[in-house]
Amino acid sequence: MGLIYIEEKDFKEEELEELFLSAGWASGKYPQKLAAALRGYGYVLAARDNGRLAGLAGAMDDGVMTAYVHYLLVLPEYRGRGYGKLLLKRLARIAVQRGCGRLEWACLDWNEPSIAFYKSVGATALDEWTTYRVTGDALLALASRI
Repeated sequence: MGLIYIEEKDFKEEELEELFLSAGWASGKYPQKLAAALRGYGYVLAARDNGRLAGLAGAMDDGVMTAYVHYLLVLPEYRGRGYGKLLLKRLARIAVQRGCGRLEWACLDWNEPSIAFYKSVGATALDEWTTYRVTGDALLALASRI
């Protein structure tokens, strides 16, 4: 069968755990939550090599302006073969078809291989933006201030 790219939202927890942990994502420790999150996600693409999950990409959009890529992961042994680029291109095509004028994502500032990859596909860094996050007790406190 070889390599195929498909829209998919139903994943085995074990394959999600392998993929996410291979990329150093702490969320890989919670494969049940990942599986549930992906089932409810905007659009998700999988790259499968003879059935094995080799890569995954997922995005959400507002259908008008912006599609936000939250997931773009490829197993280490498949990197450098164009799998990530094709997943990102397919996300871009879906975003354009849905009417979005831009595709955005976040990247850790120390992740040089990913930064180089993103620049290779024409992306530019938005240095003027800072990401904010509320978690744990701060999130509970914020939620209780209604």
